Amino acid sequence: MESNTSIPDFHILPFYVNADNKLYIFSIIFFFFIYLIGILVNLIIIIVICLSHHLHTPMYLFLCNLSIIDLCYTTITVPKLLYILLSGNNTISFSQCFIQMYFFFLAGVTENAIIFIMAYDRYVAICHPLDYHRILNKNICVIIIIVTWINGCLHSSLFTSSILKMFFCSSLTIHQFFCDAKALINISCGGTKMFYIVMYVECLVFGLIPVTCNLMSYVKLIRVILHIKSKDGRRKAFSTCSSHLTVMAIYYGSCVSVYMIPPSAHYDILEQILTIFYTTVVPMLNPLIYSLRNKEIKSSLSKLLS
Repeated sequence: MESNTSIPDFHILPFYVNADNKLYIFSIIFFFFIYLIGILVNLIIIIVICLSHHLHTPMYLFLCNLSIIDLCYTTITVPKLLYILLSGNNTISFSQCFIQMYFFFLAGVTENAIIFIMAYDRYVAICHPLDYHRILNKNICVIIIIVTWINGCLHSSLFTSSILKMFFCSSLTIHQFFCDAKALINISCGGTKMFYIVMYVECLVFGLIPVTCNLMSYVKLIRVILHIKSKDGRRKAFSTCSSHLTVMAIYYGSCVSVYMIPPSAHYDILEQILTIFYTTVVPMLNPLIYSLRNKEIKSSLSKLLS
């Protein structure tokens, strides 16, 4: 058995295709355009919110941070994947692997927190509209964002340090398109106990509890919305809530599917497809879902362009 520090390189095996396969060329084109579109749409959201003073509200502050996280998500994984596909060099050093994993966990934990905070923002805005600016004033929102990012850094450090205790034997091939913790567990031959403890605690704290709270808040939100007398008021409330619910369902659904699908003959391929979805496709869809359904962002974008 080799210790972690003696491992020179890992080998990432992203897909079961070779350079002569048409699927190989399609993969390069697909990830390039997904990355390009994701970067552009998230940058547009960030620029529009920063330059439009009337969008400097808690809702759009959290949305801006969500776009920043989505930029991080794709930048952490896709450029390295494109390099592997274009160069054919699928090796990644021990330090590069764990640096990539650290920032991936950072983005994941922070996005979970931001999605939860956005649900709380909608809850306060609809259920307690008169106290909204008192509960979520500028100073409180800034503190929430800072604490969210610090929390992401601390929990990412905890995750990564637990993985550093693993041992790897003969196989150093990662059947994934980036250094994923689950893929490393599959090739480890010891030292996974601490990681499983951390993972179960984190899944409870940042998975089950936030999702349960979100669902409970939206049950109350729907009850309040149904009692709104104004038709336009109900429509606007449903529009903002449905956008957030869509993002939450897509993100949590794809994440949970990766860890809940039962092993099968095509397990590795299915796992990679689901992982691709929530790490590259979802960060591209998030700003599109919000911008296409949000009149204020579209109006601000039109003013900036004109």
